[in-house]
Amino acid sequence: MRRSALTFVLISILGVSLIADTWPHWRGPSMDGTSTETGLPTTWSPTENVAWKLPLPAFSGSTPIIWNDTIFLNVATERATGEIELWAVDRNKQAVTWKRPLAGENRLGRKQNMSSPSPVTDGKHVWAITGTGVMKAFDFAGKELWARNLPGDYGAFGIQFGYASSPLLHGDALYLQVLHGFHTDDPSYVLKIDKMTGKTAWRTERPTEALHESPDSYSTPALLEYDGRTEIVTTGGDLVTGHDPETGKELWRADVLNPDRSRSYRIISSPIIAGGLIIAPTRVNPLVALRPGGSGDVSKTHVAWTFHRGPDVPSPVSDGEYLYLVSEQGVVYCLELKTGKLVYGPSRIPSDFYSSSPVLADGKIYVTGESTGVTTVFRAGPKFEILASNTFDDDCAPYCLASIAVSQGQLFVKTDQNLWVVGERRK
Repeated sequence: MRRSALTFVLISILGVSLIADTWPHWRGPSMDGTSTETGLPTTWSPTENVAWKLPLPAFSGSTPIIWNDTIFLNVATERATGEIELWAVDRNKQAVTWKRPLAGENRLGRKQNMSSPSPVTDGKHVWAITGTGVMKAFDFAGKELWARNLPGDYGAFGIQFGYASSPLLHGDALYLQVLHGFHTDDPSYVLKIDKMTGKTAWRTERPTEALHESPDSYSTPALLEYDGRTEIVTTGGDLVTGHDPETGKELWRADVLNPDRSRSYRIISSPIIAGGLIIAPTRVNPLVALRPGGSGDVSKTHVAWTFHRGPDVPSPVSDGEYLYLVSEQGVVYCLELKTGKLVYGPSRIPSDFYSSSPVLADGKIYVTGESTGVTTVFRAGPKFEILASNTFDDDCAPYCLASIAVSQGQLFVKTDQNLWVVGERRK
């Protein structure tokens, strides 16, 4: 199988030409936690290399979404109560342009509240969903275009700690997964919504034999193109599945994420597509690399390799040659992407719990600890080398959960109390 046979949709993925220096999706322009930008900051502090900061009312796991001069934030007005709002921030004025209510009834689900899903944008419109299942569309001026209540349409979300998946935007549609079972007997499903009207194009149920907590998934779908075939890839309920974006039909499934049928294998870490492979994490063991192109049950035919010390919470990241894994305990592994062979690890970054996902840009990997707020910067490549450890002091009480965003030479670091903008902007 030629490596070039599998490609990301980098030009048409959002229905417009992608600009490398935007951050339109939870994991950036290619939806895998990478950026092609160079010359990015390596070191900073509250008094060094900070362009500006914006105070926030409470912590949130959602990532800043950026398109040129506008930054979008899912915001909780209070940590465990209050409302969820969508904020539009003017990057030039360094101030909030507008706020729009998304949903009330914010609550805590262990460490996350109902603001965890990240928005998504195509440069003209922005879409946001909350952990309560309310989804809304706006234009850049803040005009509401449509609103949906998914639990009202299809039944209450039955996920233990609250819904946290972000929408996947492809072409003229949004794709969402609702993979649950801990608090419900209702079926899991994958959903396609017309981005301009908010109407459901299709809804496909996704059956599973997963038990107890294991049907629950907090991950976000991935987009795959292979030999002219486009697929929506989902992970959860012990399975990896590929769906036809036009019809929702399940094209294939791999029952490989929980071989022992553990009752506690909920999935948090999201899949990525890299180097001709589908990289599917589970709850630590095993992380599975799948070859694309199958149909039906591919559990025994399309596994390229497995790794038995994968991450539970942070999602993987790859530069196309190596795969980098950061565990929630701050243990780093580097693998050959093609073979799964261990290059280095276990290696340690500063002691903390890690819920944010690593971001790879400028030959460096950035990842932030959730209680200390220390962002470790280590070198991408076959040799582990920590380049810097940066902090904003006591700015993570109780949690720093959001992943870093990259845009026009700047890093956007969202802590419990502030959105910090690091570095000088390059237009």
